[in-house]
Amino acid sequence: MTTTPAAPPASRPAPPPIRTRQRAAAVVRRADGRVLLHRLERDTFWALPGGAIEPGESASEAIARELHEELDTAVALGNLAFVVENFFCHAGDSYHEIGLYLHATPLPGSLLAASDGPYEGVEGNQTLIFAWFPLHELAALDLRPAFLRSALAEPPSSAGALHIVHRDAPQPASAIVDTPLSFS
Repeated sequence: MTTTPAAPPASRPAPPPIRTRQRAAAVVRRADGRVLLHRLERDTFWALPGGAIEPGESASEAIARELHEELDTAVALGNLAFVVENFFCHAGDSYHEIGLYLHATPLPGSLLAASDGPYEGVEGNQTLIFAWFPLHELAALDLRPAFLRSALAEPPSSAGALHIVHRDAPQPASAIVDTPLSFS
């Protein structure tokens, strides 16, 4: 009996590569509990201010640079709030972002301390909108990563930073690992 060899499996296109990046973000809070968020004018979602960490730059240096470039202001940076592994898709690309989120407060006399905003900033040739939000409004916002809606509503932890792994849909919902990180 003669057998016909099986046809080779149909070739499937390789999935697009996952882009990796490092991001630093500021959790800027005012004394009244409001938190500062920003978005590109054309976007519908909000995020914490910050941006890419350049080679040789610390997270605090990246935040200071980004706020200076985007809003021509500065903040007082504090302790690490979150270490975030964020998996998401944006504009057709998949990302694995490692984020270092630091507590921050407006400097006395700065733009953020002197006015309630909103403020207009720039990202390259695009307009950024910065605004203060009360914590009770975060649950209704399109805030990314989504874990921030609940995490920012909690008082800052005195135990140290939280390690968070967040995956946008369709993967499993975000997971918060509430084991404080300790640095000696």
